[in-house]
Amino acid sequence: MSRSDDTLLLANVSRRGLLKGLAGGSALLLAARWDIGLANEQAQFGAGVMPGGWVDNPNVFIHIDTNSIVTFINNRAEMGQGIRTSLAMVAADELGADWERVQVRQADGDQDKYGNQNTDGSRSMRHWYEPMRRAAAAARLMLEQAAADQWDVPVHEVQAGIHKVLHPATGRELGFGDLADAARKLDVPDRSALVLKPDSELRFIGKETGLINGELKSAHPKAIDGEDIVTGKAVFGADIDLENTLYAVVARPPVYGARIKSVDDSETLKVPGVEKTIRIEGASQPAAFSPLGGVAVVASNTWAAMEGRRALKIEWDNAPAGDNADYTSDAYREALEKAAQSPGKVIRQSGDVEAALKEANKRVSATYYMPHMAQAPMEPPVAVVKVENGKAEAWAPVQNPRATREGIAGALGIDIENVIVHQTLLGGGFGRKSKPDFVIEAARVAKEFEGQPIKLQWSREDDIQHAYFHAVSVDHLEAGLDGEGKATSWRHRTLSPSIASLFAPDPKHKGEFELGMGFNTMPFSIPAIRLENPPAPAHVRIGWFRSVYNLPHAWAIQSFAHEMAEAAGQDHRDYVLDLLGPGREIHNLTVGDGWNYGEDPDMHPIDVARMRRVIERATEEAGWGREPQEGRGLGLAFHHSFVSYTAVVFDVEVDDDGELTIHRADIAFDCGRQANPERIRAQMEGSIVMGIGIALQNEVSFKDGVAQQSNFDTYLIPRMPDAPKVVRVHLINNPDDAMGGVGEPGLPPVAPALCNAIYAATGKRIRRLPVGDQLQTS
Repeated sequence: MSRSDDTLLLANVSRRGLLKGLAGGSALLLAARWDIGLANEQAQFGAGVMPGGWVDNPNVFIHIDTNSIVTFINNRAEMGQGIRTSLAMVAADELGADWERVQVRQADGDQDKYGNQNTDGSRSMRHWYEPMRRAAAAARLMLEQAAADQWDVPVHEVQAGIHKVLHPATGRELGFGDLADAARKLDVPDRSALVLKPDSELRFIGKETGLINGELKSAHPKAIDGEDIVTGKAVFGADIDLENTLYAVVARPPVYGARIKSVDDSETLKVPGVEKTIRIEGASQPAAFSPLGGVAVVASNTWAAMEGRRALKIEWDNAPAGDNADYTSDAYREALEKAAQSPGKVIRQSGDVEAALKEANKRVSATYYMPHMAQAPMEPPVAVVKVENGKAEAWAPVQNPRATREGIAGALGIDIENVIVHQTLLGGGFGRKSKPDFVIEAARVAKEFEGQPIKLQWSREDDIQHAYFHAVSVDHLEAGLDGEGKATSWRHRTLSPSIASLFAPDPKHKGEFELGMGFNTMPFSIPAIRLENPPAPAHVRIGWFRSVYNLPHAWAIQSFAHEMAEAAGQDHRDYVLDLLGPGREIHNLTVGDGWNYGEDPDMHPIDVARMRRVIERATEEAGWGREPQEGRGLGLAFHHSFVSYTAVVFDVEVDDDGELTIHRADIAFDCGRQANPERIRAQMEGSIVMGIGIALQNEVSFKDGVAQQSNFDTYLIPRMPDAPKVVRVHLINNPDDAMGGVGEPGLPPVAPALCNAIYAATGKRIRRLPVGDQLQTS
């Protein structure tokens, strides 16, 4: 299989050769090709196959003022993961910029100029690390050439230092600002002239900082937005407030697909500050990113708009919603559990599972349930849109500015070139803000107020009850064990509505990318395996949620592996290491996965040795095997996702009243080469807390098509007492391996590890999430 062209930009070395060269500290000469369009067009994997591909032109991303301020343009959404800091840090390190003289400006939505800007899939660093280093290396060479021209010396006699260029032979030096005007007039050099810095010259990339697990590490750049965020100066979507703004909220149909039968707004129009009500037509199913429809209330302030909405009298017609109006979570779960007892679409098969199960010395079976969840970012959806003279301008906290521009253009019937999207900071995203329905709503309202900005605000209730929900799931597993407890067979049936139902007629089966999230890529070495996918229809909007289908797959597989170990009477860690088998690389196509998170399977195979390593590290650090105390237990789970590897161990205690205390969490993580370890640690810590919520509390249930939770009093999230007393993050740096994702892969093993620990402490098996009151004794 040929590799994508963007992996062949390095002269005479494979990407693995490049990574080993970087790790070994050698400088690397880049190949002579600057035809980005051709490279992206021919790409089969990675950044090159994403819409818009990659860009590494320094004139796009780097600007140096004559006062020596270096401005890096960030083309990815900042939603707390620190990408504005991390990408700028990568570029600053390669360029040689003084961090105290660095600033970052957010790019507007412009995929043609900045390359792909859709921030999801844990792709930002793994797709933009190399382009940003190349852009900075080119800028550095341009500064060196400008200095050489001014001094009338060969360019090889000069070298860039920290924020200046030196001529060692004569001791002369010029600051970046002194050279800025001359450098920007030069042609961008060919890649054949670019030399990336060896690791020995890097100041920031891969470096630790601060007090890490009790050890003081070296200094490191501060978060570029950190001070502004904690002092309230940072600008999120909700902070945009333009002159002459009107404010809007929307009453949406409580059932997906319902329509307005009648509306009485007479009382609404009596509310002081209310100016107008506007009907928004809902899209037919599947809705994709189109608004659900309803009635917008526009007022001089948000409170008046909300009070006006409260006064609306709307009669909804559920007939267009079809079966969605009958959707009730308890009945749906029962239907899926019944369907899980029958064969489904075969996804992967090896050996004779039926025969092996019949011949097994012992059979183990279990069914696991995970409910719908809402992303519930701390900042609910919000957007400001102004429409004037056939053009639209939007300010919004979106993950996908291209889809936002397309959605606005489609809603208004204008060309996409007449739409500007300013991407603000996001107060959390988790996949919700990659769907720009809320911005399109604002655009439809703004169309009625030519030249006047409309700020459309969602409440927390709006956000939870009208989310793009994480898919509900039922997973049924069976295994056969021989006389020594070794697994001889494995059958797994997984049932969930598909995200594809959002964009096309409901397929009722998971798609390739959904199955590739830990289901058909299950790495256990078992003689007979059969993986099936029975149908599961969608009745609500199904959308991306952090880690997506890795969550139910890891929850079921890791819980069941623990049940197998218990049935075999063996230690859980030893048992799963035996299930994994020896260290080896599994090519994704051999297990029926043609997706592999969009990455080259030759570069990103399923590496069992790396999986074993994170398990061994997490259990060693957690003190696995120590004498257990009554009411206390350790639990383990692990998972491979977004081409990275994670293992988690919890130390928990459950008292006689069923009260849970999480004493400690140890998480071992391997994403290959690390760019910003400080942010990797933060993502792992956040994954632990979010995963605890998934395990213990998160659930959106439905009755007759209507979400039953509405705010944080009913849609529960972790509070401080729920968090571990101690979280230890153990990073495994593999600079020889290609870079993996970070934002999502820490999350999938958290819930099963916690529930396995609860079993170790109490003997009570959790198979239905959230745990809720299942531990209560009365």
